[in-house]
Amino acid sequence: MLAACALFAALCAGFPASALQLITESEAALPADHAHDRGILRGPTIVIVAPSPDAGTIRSPLNLRIKFQSHGGAAINVDSVLLTYVKKPAVDLTQRIQRFIAPTGIDVENAEVPPGTHTLRVNVTDSDGRTSRTDFTFTVSK
Repeated sequence: MLAACALFAALCAGFPASALQLITESEAALPADHAHDRGILRGPTIVIVAPSPDAGTIRSPLNLRIKFQSHGGAAINVDSVLLTYVKKPAVDLTQRIQRFIAPTGIDVENAEVPPGTHTLRVNVTDSDGRTSRTDFTFTVSK
């Protein structure tokens, strides 16, 4: 019986129970938006934990982990968090991940993303109205 359970667990390890479709194939086919704006921001710190910036090419489904850190006694306004797929036109992914947003960040396991190079933008505002934004890029293998 124990051997059967171990075999079942090993077979299921490669197949997530319920993966979230983070980016669709049609969204991935949209042209990239390379427009950038510049400014000095004093808002919350945004740290991309996963996919790690130095991870190289990764596989889908992937874990999406982003940490928020407020400053000066301000709190993170979770209703202000925006996750955008940087394309033309931009694709708002916020509703897809809404239930994974907390004052400490975003934590999504088993996010489905098609093969290719993808750039996401995270915006967050604190209770003092200060906003921060960061873009990050990752590549998913076929």
